[in-house]
Amino acid sequence: MNKRILLIEDNPQNRYLASFLMEARGWEMVHAEDGPTGVDLAATTLPVLILLDIQLPGMDGYAVAKALRANPTLAGTPIVAVTSYAMAGDRERCLAAGCNGYIEKPIDPETFAADVEQFIQGAV
Repeated sequence: MNKRILLIEDNPQNRYLASFLMEARGWEMVHAEDGPTGVDLAATTLPVLILLDIQLPGMDGYAVAKALRANPTLAGTPIVAVTSYAMAGDRERCLAAGCNGYIEKPIDPETFAADVEQFIQGAV
């Protein structure tokens, strides 16, 4: 089974925490620090899931999600927005851009990995 998750996140502390939590459960993490790199890495690494920050340099997470959805190879790959955008309408905007789910920052270390795994077919 593919155990690769792509994390597109520009903040080193957030990358570290999310990776630590997911790797502890056996997932292989691939990282991108900006939107364009994330789109390229998704196409070459074919992750089972993409964790996507919305506030990114290069291109924002909404544009990244739309670009990922435009690639037929990645069209079925779950994308979960992991973002501090928690205002009314933000969740809907993420879903409209092509995300399958939404997890608010700061992430809860107790529940994050299980929350992410809910989006992966056959993960649990």
